[in-house]
Amino acid sequence: MARVCQLTGKRMMVGNNVSHSNRKTKRRFYPNLVDKKFYIPSEDRWVKLRISTSALRTVNKIGIEEAIKRAKTEGVYTGE
Repeated sequence: MARVCQLTGKRMMVGNNVSHSNRKTKRRFYPNLVDKKFYIPSEDRWVKLRISTSALRTVNKIGIEEAIKRAKTEGVYTGE
């Protein structure tokens, strides 16, 4: 499974490790993803999503239905 948030589209970023002598080697910055199940009352079903923890805070604030609606308008969420 790819390391991509299903609601925000956050992906891995690439950067450098910089040593004391200022040598640079490539490294990766991974998003903080969690697997979470949400209940959607309007559809009377559970949805399992892999989302970032910042997206989880957004879901707690605005609700899962509104978060999925916003992700669909942005073209990130394809649905199941």
